[in-house]
Amino acid sequence: MNDVSAALPPVPVQSEPPTDRARLWAAVAALLFVPAAVVAGILTLASEQASRCVTYGEQCAPGLPGWLFEWSAGLGAVALLVALAAPAVRVRQAALAAQILAEATALVVILSHA
Repeated sequence: MNDVSAALPPVPVQSEPPTDRARLWAAVAALLFVPAAVVAGILTLASEQASRCVTYGEQCAPGLPGWLFEWSAGLGAVALLVALAAPAVRVRQAALAAQILAEATALVVILSHA
């Protein structure tokens, strides 16, 4: 008996590519940025130096420049859009990393005024 199917190598089963969750994490990071900014603002105002500055106008520390917050928040928004809309997985992952870095920079700017 000459069985042709026995001579052929088995066909590998194609598994699904690993799921890319960059879009999900970009949306989660964007949603968590607003409460994190509010908490950072409250922590800043809770410091003695910042509350004295707000109340009496004394001991006001300059902190990091405001344009750094604006640019980092803007970059975070653009990176969010790229992470949501980009067709390539590597581009989405790079945009997610840029978004998280930009949001962290914006939070550091807020905390620098404490």
